[in-house]
Formats: sequence, C-alpha cells, structure tokens
Amino acid sequence: MSDKPIRKVAMLTAGGLAPCLSSAVGGLIERYTEIAPEVEIIGYLDGYAGLLTGRSVTVTPEIRATAHRLHRFGGSPIGNSRVKLTNVEDAVTRGLVAEGQDPLQVAAEQLERDGVDVLHTIGGDDTNTTAADLAAYLARHDYELTVVGLPKTVDNDIIPVRQSLGAWTAAEQGARYAQNVVTENTSNPRHLVIHEVMGRHCGWLTAATARAYRGWLATQEWAPEIGVDPRRWDVHAVYVPELELDIDAEAGRLRAVMDEIGCATIFLSEGAGVEEIVAELEASGQEIPRDPFGHVKLDKVNPGEWFAKQFASRLGAEKVRVEKSGYYSRSAAPNADDLRLIKSCTDYAVECALRREGGLVGHDEEHGGRLRAIEFERVKGGKAFDPSAPWFADLLNAIGQPTK
Repeated sequence: MSDKPIRKVAMLTAGGLAPCLSSAVGGLIERYTEIAPEVEIIGYLDGYAGLLTGRSVTVTPEIRATAHRLHRFGGSPIGNSRVKLTNVEDAVTRGLVAEGQDPLQVAAEQLERDGVDVLHTIGGDDTNTTAADLAAYLARHDYELTVVGLPKTVDNDIIPVRQSLGAWTAAEQGARYAQNVVTENTSNPRHLVIHEVMGRHCGWLTAATARAYRGWLATQEWAPEIGVDPRRWDVHAVYVPELELDIDAEAGRLRAVMDEIGCATIFLSEGAGVEEIVAELEASGQEIPRDPFGHVKLDKVNPGEWFAKQFASRLGAEKVRVEKSGYYSRSAAPNADDLRLIKSCTDYAVECALRREGGLVGHDEEHGGRLRAIEFERVKGGKAFDPSAPWFADLLNAIGQPTK
C-alpha cells in the first residue's frame, strides 16, 4: 500500500458481457462522487484496446448526475474487447501496437501520460490476471499504480471468489429464455430440444439455470388433459463438465422418456464434452480456432450440434432443435440480487482504491467468505462447480438422472 493520495482513476470493462458491467461502472462513479468527488475519473473505451490506443472518455459532472441510470442497462457503456497484454502477436495483428512494441510498455506509458493513480478493471479471470501483469510491470519500472478489480463472469468460475457479479441474473435470464424454447416440444412428434448454456469449464450456470427454470415450472397451472403436461415442459437431463457422461446409458434413459411423453429436453453446459469434441475434430485434420487467451472458440466448435448428432438417432428423434441462451442471458440488466452484490463490491472497491489497496474485490472463499481485496496472484479461472451440492443432487434425482 501507499500513502500517496489518489487524484485520478480509470475504469475499463473487458472480456465477454455479463449483467453487471453497466451497473458496476455506474456504481463506481456514484461512490467516488459520494465520498471523494475531487477524484477525476476516466473510462478507457473498449477495454484494453482503448488503453493501448489512448481512447478514453472523461466522466463529467453531467455523467456523474446520471450514473444511477446505468443500473438499468446491460452491456457496457464504455465498451469491451478481448485483449491479452502479453500476447504481442495478437496485439500487433489487430493494429493495437506497432511491430516491435511491447503491449505492456505501451499500456504503462499511456497510464503514465494520463496520470492515472488507480485502474479499476471489471472482468473475469483473464481481465484481472492481465491487470496483475500490468501492475507488476509498472512496479518493476517504478510507476506507482494500484489496480482494483471487480469479478465479472456469468460462469461463476473465478477462484477464490464465492459469487461473480452478474451470474445470478444470467441464470434467471437463461431460465426465462427456456420457458419459450421448451415449448418447441409441441411443434413436432418425438422432438429433442438441447438448450446450450454458457460455461467453458464450469457447470454452475447450467445447473443454476435448470434450477431457476424448474422453479418457474413449479409456479404454473397445467392442463394435462389437453396435452399441457408438466412432464413435457420439464428438464430431462442436465450435463455439466464436472460429471462423467455415459452417452449410451443416457440415450437409453432419454429414449424411454421420449417413448412415454413424446419429447425430451437437455440443458447442456457448452463445456461438457469439449475435450472429446476437440480431439475428434483435430483427428479429422481440422484446425481449432482459439481466442487471444488460448481458449477454444466454442461457437466454432458448436457443442450443442455435436450432442444433437450423438443423441438424435439413439432417441429416434424426428426433429432436433439446438438453442443457445448465452447472448440473451449475458446481455441483460442485473436483477435485484446482483444489484445488491454489485453495490457492496463497488463501494468496497472505492474504499480499497482510496487507501491504495490493490486486488480483486469479492467474497473470498479461502477467508471465510469475507468481502476483501483478493491478492491477484491467488486469482485463477476455471473454478469447478461442485455437482455434489445438495440442491443439484436433488435436481438430478427429481428428473431421474444418475448423479454419478
């Protein structure tokens, strides 16, 4: 920590969208205006891309006066991008730095030119570990910068953060999306619906979406005598990366469901089975596209379609529909639960910034769930969902799916 007072802070949002970015930007502006109105605020446009190219917006008195409106919106008012400052080749290819330049150095020099004392990064593990790389670089070059991050990801998979901003809303919105999609079961006999949910390494969002959807089911009044049967609207399988999947056994179970009620619905985490899919594609000679962080581009791999091919003939499905709720759910404005979480985290982030305490602000699972600035070196992605959680085990038992 440093005793040096802060005069100017910068914000950026990065990575994919989540139902918290706009609200987090608004919350930071509001809190600084409340307790440290003398601090100047800027926002780098389009995440680290804006930092590298020197594009920013100044938070004016007019923006401060309307910051509360940002809680009502999804997306990010200052824009996003996926940029890894240590991936020099990608930064050069995209025209963010010139050949021979070090993106870390370019970013550091821009922060120094702008006179930034504190950088608030709002993003997932990639965003915040990139921020840690930047802070470490600046420290080695005698530039004093405090980085205070906020944890954003619909996957809820940041170690050791108990709950990521926006994840509750994403589950709620995915369930709302499914309310209409599952109705496709009435469009054709023997209809298989696969609802693909975001979650590269972690099944939490898929599981939470299924729970929220079945919560909605429990509130409805049905008319089974004329075919509006809750069994047809139910979830019949939930597949997450953390559970082994015996496709042949599951196909047998779901075929029996299809035979009985004429349809079947699967909630699928996009990360389930990805290793097998990638291995199959690479064995066939296909090149797997990856993002600047080295992650497989799941929209190119298309897990839902792969699972559709595995199950369609085994179930005797006459029609198969794959629906993806990710872009719908991640673009929503935050719900009441997330708004409360965002406010507590943004308020604390400003307090950390004013005392020059860097880290990722969240409830630390390794410190009793306490809200604190988590040391960046402890922050990692890919936190696994615990499929033995009682609520998830109860869900699988209710739909007749084996828990192992």
